[in-house]
Amino acid sequence: MKRSVKINNISEGKSLIIIQKPILTEKSTNLNQYNQYSFVVNQSSNSIQIKKAIENIFKVKVIKVNTSITRGKLKSFKGQIGYKKNVKKAIVTLAEGNTIDSSLEIK
Repeated sequence: MKRSVKINNISEGKSLIIIQKPILTEKSTNLNQYNQYSFVVNQSSNSIQIKKAIENIFKVKVIKVNTSITRGKLKSFKGQIGYKKNVKKAIVTLAEGNTIDSSLEIK
């Protein structure tokens, strides 16, 4: 059986759909000293797509991508019970010498 390697070239628009916004908390800014950055990403995206999107948007070299899904919590609002949305977070480790300016917005 013949295997073919598929190269995932992601367009600029698709990259902006995958990477929704950066996470700017105290814990995530402490990770910046280890060259790691946190982002909220699309729930249906995988680590390979996240890596390609970060490399496409910020023009950096990504070494590793760790993802986690935070399940929505039960909340009540004016007597109505509901759930918050599920959020998928990605922690991206960059190669030595690469940085991302976290003060810029993703447009």
